[in-house]
Amino acid sequence: MAERSFKAEVQHLRLGEGETFTGEGILAITKALLENGVGYVGGYQGAPISHLMDVLADAQDLLAELGVRFEANANEAAAAAMLAASVHYPIRGAVTFKGPVGVNVASDALANLASSGVTGGALVILGEDYGEGSSIMQERSHAFAMKSQFWLLDPRPNLPSIVKAVGDGFALSEASNSPVMLTMRIRSCHVTGSFQTRANRRPPLSVTEALSAPRSDFARVVLPPMSYAHEQDKVKNRWPAAEKFILDHGLNEHFGTGGKVGIVCQGGLFNGVIRALQRLGLADIYGETEVPVYCLNVTYPLIPQEFLAFCEGKEAVLVVEEGQPEFIENQLGSFLYRAGSRVKLHGKGMLPMAGEYTGAVLLDGVAEFLKAAAPDLLPAAIRAPNVDRPAIPDLTKTVPIRPPGFCTGCPERPIFAAMKLVERDLGKHQIAADIGCHLFGALPPFEIGGATMGYGLGPAANGAFDGGGEKRPIAMIGDGGFWHSGLSSSMTNMVFNKSDGVVMVVDNFYSAATGGQDVLSSRADNPTKKTKHPISKALRGVGVHWIRQIDRTYDVARLRDTLKEALTTKTRGPKVIIASSECMLNKQRREKPQHAAMIREGRRVELPRFGVDEDICTGDHACIRLSGCPSLSLKKLDDPLRDDPVAAIDQTCVGCGNCGEVADAAVLCPSFYRADVVHNPRRAEAWRARVRARVIDWLQRRRRARRLEFGA
Repeated sequence: MAERSFKAEVQHLRLGEGETFTGEGILAITKALLENGVGYVGGYQGAPISHLMDVLADAQDLLAELGVRFEANANEAAAAAMLAASVHYPIRGAVTFKGPVGVNVASDALANLASSGVTGGALVILGEDYGEGSSIMQERSHAFAMKSQFWLLDPRPNLPSIVKAVGDGFALSEASNSPVMLTMRIRSCHVTGSFQTRANRRPPLSVTEALSAPRSDFARVVLPPMSYAHEQDKVKNRWPAAEKFILDHGLNEHFGTGGKVGIVCQGGLFNGVIRALQRLGLADIYGETEVPVYCLNVTYPLIPQEFLAFCEGKEAVLVVEEGQPEFIENQLGSFLYRAGSRVKLHGKGMLPMAGEYTGAVLLDGVAEFLKAAAPDLLPAAIRAPNVDRPAIPDLTKTVPIRPPGFCTGCPERPIFAAMKLVERDLGKHQIAADIGCHLFGALPPFEIGGATMGYGLGPAANGAFDGGGEKRPIAMIGDGGFWHSGLSSSMTNMVFNKSDGVVMVVDNFYSAATGGQDVLSSRADNPTKKTKHPISKALRGVGVHWIRQIDRTYDVARLRDTLKEALTTKTRGPKVIIASSECMLNKQRREKPQHAAMIREGRRVELPRFGVDEDICTGDHACIRLSGCPSLSLKKLDDPLRDDPVAAIDQTCVGCGNCGEVADAAVLCPSFYRADVVHNPRRAEAWRARVRARVIDWLQRRRRARRLEFGA
């Protein structure tokens, strides 16, 4: 069950010649792939391109009609390997994943693909997850493109430009026999707009047809001496062909003419640059600008003659390049040096070396450049330094950070509560984390797991500590990471090296962190994928014998006792605890519409809710320290004899029961209670509820009447 269904949007993919498509950038890419005769598509979900995979999964009927093969790959390496179909066959193929982590995982296949070259167009669509909206380390994919010679597209963030980039990417790939990367920044993926559609095209040669006439060419195999010839082919043939195609088809764009200064920017930053110029009174929202802009929709390779032509007659040029190192700025500086040009090149320094180029950052950087290079272009109020401008206060010490956390009712929260209880009894252990929702356990209030080395690599990260010390190391891994690469990279590594460590497999039935897509062990029926393969069977298949399956993670006491057993047992070898409960977010997405429909139909629906009896709560707040649920908060009482606030549960509670379970397992106060909210009750239930309310009201009034009160 993915984060959302795209069944309605999929119908827009059938639009024909001259119709108007309206939607998100990531949906426009899907339509563009079909318009450009793609033959096969694959990938691995991850922000910000998860929706592309979800759309393709929902559009399989349409893909089948067009003869397009779609595969939701086990990981990014498997996706990149799919592009091998374009090496020998003139079939256009596209894969997508989150970059740069996806590029890192897929680097072996991608490097081989770039070496051998392609016959059909090969497009890698990267969700360039950089900046303030990022969920990963701050890196760019540019370095990999340069290293392996992938041509790198970075289109302007509007739908017509994005759609055009897909067609340009395939054509550039075929013209230069090289694979192409198309980077989609976070804002580009989610920008909305419209474009004029073309008719969908069947691939001229489908993968099914290719199977009936197999091809092979040992010159494409990456082995000596062919690999040496591949490098020469890149430099002597593919690179010049790519430059010629970029020039002949005008893939890079120019805005504005004349002037003694200019700006060079990555295509994805064009909107921000124009907005900065507009705020300075030098451009309008349509791209009409008084400061010429050279927009690099292709950021690699850079075209020296095109750049030098842009610089003619100019005294200074600003390079707007987000992220570090400054690959583009250094390359453009080299062009100017070799040409003997006296144009001053500015970039990092006027703009920050690292961090996202937000609207405020671009405004400040462009204004500083123009003040130094062309102050006459600026209004007098901006040109003169504003000595009275108030300093922006540093709020880092005042406003607390707000890192991400577990959802309300998340079944992973009780796992970490149990681990905290074990830590209280057995002391602190070495704990390696992994990628996924469970990584939030490294944050307060749990603070469990201090490092993560990659998706599916949690147990492998403990290899250095697994040497028979006094305490066994513990590793975390999710079901998504387990099937992504954990089984082959981590679990087989532990078995082969006779590890004695403990692994906690967090099984929430989905690849929850990437949007709730199904995995091999998902319990749901999936019409196009094979599910219901237990993780325990896979572990036994690679030689793990000590396995404990827990099918309800909210049983904190059982989790605590099982983990203690794993850490203290005399049995040698890898010890794996599989803690399973359905992702609460996906469960709510599925059940809430069902409950709402039943209530509308007048059917009886019983929903659990939890609360805290404020008369019993002592205000110790240990429940909060061991739970951290967003619905568990504090409440100040009116009682003057009770200074400390008590625990309280707000209306966002989903009735998972974790707070009560933690209170019981940790031997905390018995102040938690459960109340079942009944919608459309039966007559007898309604009658009993009225009688109870009257009795309770009578008892409360009698108690108030007997209460001793003191006058002023």
